[in-house]
Amino acid sequence: QVQLAESGGGLAQAGGSLRLSCAASGRTFSMTAMGWFRQAPAKEREFVASIRRTTGSTLYADLVKGRFTISRDNAKNTLTLQMNSLKPEDTAVYYCAATRASVPTTVTYEYWGQGTQVTVSS
Repeated sequence: QVQLAESGGGLAQAGGSLRLSCAASGRTFSMTAMGWFRQAPAKEREFVASIRRTTGSTLYADLVKGRFTISRDNAKNTLTLQMNSLKPEDTAVYYCAATRASVPTTVTYEYWGQGTQVTVSS
C-alpha cells in the first residue's frame, strides 16, 4: 500500500502562484509514476500532470502546459506541483496520485491523497 498526503493549497489571485506538495509513504518503491489530478465543482476529475519515477519524464494537460511544473524527489518521496499564472478556472480540489502500472497512463492511478483545495480569485 501507498499513502499520499497533499499540502500547500489555498487562495491565490489570478496571475499568482501556489506550490502543492505530496508526501508518499508505505511501499513507495513499487510506484512507477506519480501525478496530479483536479476536480472542480460539478465537473469530473481531470488529469493535470504526471512524472515517471525513474526517468523523470513528464506529461501535462494542455490547459496547464507552460504554467505548471511537476517535479519529484525520490529520496524524500515527495511530489511537487508549482503553479504559476493561475487562472480562476484552475480553482479545484487537487489530488496527488500514484500508480504501480508498468505502463502508466492517466487511468491507471490506484493510490490517491485526500485532496487539497486551490481557489483562484479574479
